[in-house]
Amino acid sequence: MMLVPEGTVLNSSDRTPAGPRPVTVLAMGGEIHRTLLAGGALERLGHIAAVDTSLLVTDYAAADPAVLAGTEVLFTHWGSPQLTDEVLRLMPRLRAVVHAAGSIKHHVTEAVWERGIAVSSAAAANALPVAEFTLAAILFANKRVLGAARRYRETRGPFDLFPHFAGQGNYLRTIGIVGASRIGRRVIELLRPFDLEVLLHDPYVDKEDAAALGVECVGLDELVRRSHVVSIHAPELPETRHMFDARLLALMADGSTLINTARGSLVDTRALTEELVSGRIHGVIDVTDPDHLPSDSPLYNLPNVLLTPHIAGSLGNELGRMAHWAIDEVERYAQGAPFAYGVGPDELNRSA
Repeated sequence: MMLVPEGTVLNSSDRTPAGPRPVTVLAMGGEIHRTLLAGGALERLGHIAAVDTSLLVTDYAAADPAVLAGTEVLFTHWGSPQLTDEVLRLMPRLRAVVHAAGSIKHHVTEAVWERGIAVSSAAAANALPVAEFTLAAILFANKRVLGAARRYRETRGPFDLFPHFAGQGNYLRTIGIVGASRIGRRVIELLRPFDLEVLLHDPYVDKEDAAALGVECVGLDELVRRSHVVSIHAPELPETRHMFDARLLALMADGSTLINTARGSLVDTRALTEELVSGRIHGVIDVTDPDHLPSDSPLYNLPNVLLTPHIAGSLGNELGRMAHWAIDEVERYAQGAPFAYGVGPDELNRSA
């Protein structure tokens, strides 16, 4: 069990929310709580819940059994230890897991569902910065911003823009969205003000839903062939591993761009590297498989690649949004209201 720095905030008996204060324990990895619960978030949580803000559980085996035995709500984040059947036996009063981040797959197990424990996730909050990153990437890709900056850096003076950017721009480009996830749907929403055609591939979306989204639903091969930019927003599942393999990547039009902010495993890294090295297509790659590419990977230096270290999701002060969304859920629980962002076992087959 890890101590939060002395003086951060103390739970006080004179703070009383509208409903009973559920006994809540912070369970997450290392130092991340300092950023997650900054800016008054920890104090707000202490107002709503009976939480000992001087304690942070990073390992259930090392935690005080008495603390676990009295826990009603777990407030989790990145690095939260796994909730196995053995661990859950130590928490007979546990009724809810509120995750102040996106995916719950790393710590919520089948044993949680079997016990009827309610689960909530701030995935919807985390979707917002990813969608914003994707929008910027799409607009910059069609404008060939990386190429323009490189050319300007090389010439260090005026050069003829028109031949260099012939056929480029954001007017009547076709954007392919793979996966109508929270992020995929938000990207579609953000694209509406622009003069763009949006294609969607998602096996769970019917024609009525597609019409409501304002997109054209097509097969994956057709989407890849027709799109100037392809953006991946599908979940990481056994059936989506290497969804973008050598065959599918070869269908991408010359000069088109692949954006991946989802999971690295959805793309065959070797096949993608070959395509990018050839210079035939461009890439905006925020996630890779493996998570950290070897130091000699050509993707670090290719002029047609923007390679970033998994920054599309919540970082910096964006963590505060997830914290407050999760605290909202704790407040709903305390008042006997249902979660606004509850997660069930069936949804895991469609989520990251």
